Amino acid sequence: MPSGVDGSGRSGVHNGTAPGETARSQQPVLVLNANFEPLNVCDMRRAVSLLMTGKARLLEDGRGRIHSARATYPRPSVIKLEHMVRHPRPRVKLSKREVFRRDNYTCQYCGKHFPTAALSIDHVLPRAQGGGESWENLVCACLWCNAKKGGRTPEQANMKLVRPVKRPKRNPLITLRLGSEKYQSWKTFLDEAYWSVELR
Repeated sequence: MPSGVDGSGRSGVHNGTAPGETARSQQPVLVLNANFEPLNVCDMRRAVSLLMTGKARLLEDGRGRIHSARATYPRPSVIKLEHMVRHPRPRVKLSKREVFRRDNYTCQYCGKHFPTAALSIDHVLPRAQGGGESWENLVCACLWCNAKKGGRTPEQANMKLVRPVKRPKRNPLITLRLGSEKYQSWKTFLDEAYWSVELR
C-alpha cells in the first residue's frame, strides 16, 4: 500500500485471535483507488483498519467475519479508498516472460494455449523489414506458427493476429492467481491483462 494511506501501520484489529486467525488476517485484499483504478494488494488486517477508520469502503466480502475488540466486520475481498491516492503508474518492463504473460501463454496466430517450452516470441513486422523490439511488435507464438510465418508479415503469410497488439495495462504491483475461486470476484475490477499473473 502506498505510504500515507494508513501512516500508523496498526491494524486496529483485536489481538486475541483464535487459532488460524493470524493466517486469515494475512489474506490478500484488492485495493482500488477512489476512481476504481486497481492500486495495490494489502493484507486483511490493513484492509479492516482502513474500513474501521473510514478511509475505505467495502465492495466485496464473502469470506466470513473478522472480530475486533468492539465489533464484528465482514472479511473484505475488495475495498475502495474514499480519497484519491496520487502515485506514478508503474510500467511493465518489456521481456519475453512479460510478453507471454500479456498474451496469456496463447499463440496469437492460432489462438491455442501452450506450455512455455512450445512458445516463442515473434516479431509481427520482421526485423529484416525494419521491425523493432516494442510491445506493439512482439507477440507470443507457438513454434509451429512462428516457423510457418517465417520472415514475413502476417499479411504476407496470410495469417491473422487473434487480437490487437498493445502495451499491457497491468499494474505489476498487483500479483494474483485468478484461477483460484477465492479471487473470482476480483475479475470485475481488473483488466484481462491481470488475470494470468501468479500470486506470490
